Amino acid sequence: MLMSGGVIASAPPASAGCQYGGPVISKCDGPIQPDGTWQRCVGVYKYVPNGFSSHLEPVKQCNQMGPGQQYPPGDTFADPLTHIDG
Repeated sequence: MLMSGGVIASAPPASAGCQYGGPVISKCDGPIQPDGTWQRCVGVYKYVPNGFSSHLEPVKQCNQMGPGQQYPPGDTFADPLTHIDG
C-alpha cells in the first residue's frame, strides 16, 4: 500500500508555464489535454481615455492552442506555436 502511494506522489505534475514581457504583459499555457490541445491566456494593456487624461488597463484573453488550430501569420497570441513549459 505504501509503495503505490509513493508512485502517485512522485508522478510529475501537469506541465504549464508562462512568458513575461515583450509585446504582451504575460502569456501563460495551461496543461496539455489528452487530445494535445491546451489553453493559452495572454495579458495585454488596453488604452482607456478618460476626459483630459487616460490610463492603461490590463485585459486577459484566452484561446485554445494545439493541433488543428489555425492562426494568422505573425499573430502575437500564437507565438510560439508550441506549448510554453514551466
